[in-house]
Order: sequence, then structure tokens, then C-alpha cells
Amino acid sequence: MDRFAAVGAGLLSLVALSGAADAADLPVKAPPLAAYAYDWSGLYVGLNGGGASSHECLNLASDNGQPITPPAPEGCHDATGGLFGGQLGYRLQLSHWVFGIEAQGDWAALKGSALNALARIPYINETKIDSLGLFTGQVGFAWNNVLVYLKGGAAVTHNQYSSYFPAGIPNIPPNIPPGFPFNQASETRWGGVIGTGLEYGFAPSWSVAAEYDHLFMGNNSVTFPASAVAVTRSDFIKQDVDMGTVRVSYRFGGPIFAKY
Repeated sequence: MDRFAAVGAGLLSLVALSGAADAADLPVKAPPLAAYAYDWSGLYVGLNGGGASSHECLNLASDNGQPITPPAPEGCHDATGGLFGGQLGYRLQLSHWVFGIEAQGDWAALKGSALNALARIPYINETKIDSLGLFTGQVGFAWNNVLVYLKGGAAVTHNQYSSYFPAGIPNIPPNIPPGFPFNQASETRWGGVIGTGLEYGFAPSWSVAAEYDHLFMGNNSVTFPASAVAVTRSDFIKQDVDMGTVRVSYRFGGPIFAKY
């Protein structure tokens, strides 16, 4: 009886060893890999730079307090140059849709001028834009780390205007030398903006974008105060701005989440 028990125990041991060997030969199944998706949600800050062109059209509305009806066209010109600044915003991603708000401010060096040939003595009208800002809402559509978006909202520009006689013009008043601004004015102007951009997330929390914006700045009345050498005047000045920028942004809170 003891002999049969010993034989049975030996057979069970062989079966157990055989099962363990077969299990060792089976491939080990790896745990499922996580599929990562880019998440555009979060607070972000960044820098931007590029160029812009402002189209300016002037119409003389009054001279020395006397209205001119209809206003006399003085001509148009483009004020062009570079700009550099920063942006601060927040985005929320819901499925493929991305919604956001943003504030952008830029120092600008836009400058342009044209000859007012309608005046009795032709003179130069010059425009400078030294800063601008955008306050916008955004809606976009994301394909993982690629985002296409539209934006729109309010825009503001700070403008400086001056008028002066160029050299070589006959009959210039002797008390106004060529190049000396005989009329000057400045204003802060509010308007609207629409724009579009393409953004690419190239590293954790970092993205780069190319953006185009058009600013509708309206047709404002600007008064040039009297100076020691010239009387006061007012102009209706129409302004539109086209700007293109490259933007780099850093987003807080991490750009990815895992799906299993």
C-alpha cells in the first residue's frame, strides 16, 4: 500500500513539472500600451513677432475751426514695419473642439507717409503706430497636436500723426522749415479684429503658431491742435491693419493625457 502511494505521488510530481515547463514556453503577454493624445487645455503664455501694414486715408474736415463740407480728400498711404510682443490666454478642449480667450500686446514700429497734393502748398502727412493690442475669443479644431483656430474680438492701436513740408517745395512759409512738423496729433483708437492661425505642439507644453489678423479700426475724427506756426485742423482718418505673426507659447499643467 505504501508502495502504491509512493508511485502515485511520483506521477503527480511529474505532471506538475510538465505543466510548469509548458507554461514557461508560452509567450508573456505585455500590458497594453497607453495611447497618448495631445490636450490643448490650460493657461498659456508666449511671445510673438512679425510684421504689419496699416492703410490710412485722410480727409480734411475743418481748417482753423471752419468746417469743410464735404471733407476734402488728402490721400492715402500705408504705414508698415515690424512688431514684437506677448500673449496670455486660456483654452479648454472638448473632444476635438478647442475654445479659448486671449490678450495680446505688441510694441510696433509702423511708419508711412504720402504727399497731400490738394493743399495750396503740398505737404507730407505721416502716420506712426507704436503699439497695439488684441482681446479675443477663440474657437478651434484639433487633430491631436495640430490645431486650426479662428479668433475675433476687440483691437486697440496707439497712433501718432504729423504734417510737414518736404524740401524742395516752393513758397514754404519762412517760419516753417522743411521737415519740421507744423501739425501733430495722437490718439488711442479702438476697433475690431478677426484672425486665423495654425498651431503645432512640438514638445511637452510647447507649441508654435503662424497667425494672420485683420483689424477694422474705423474712421475717426482727429484734431490737430494749433501750434506756434500753424492753425488747428481736424481730419477724418480711416484705418485698417493687416498683421502676420509667428508665436511661441508655453502651456501650464502638462499637454497630454493617457487613454487605455
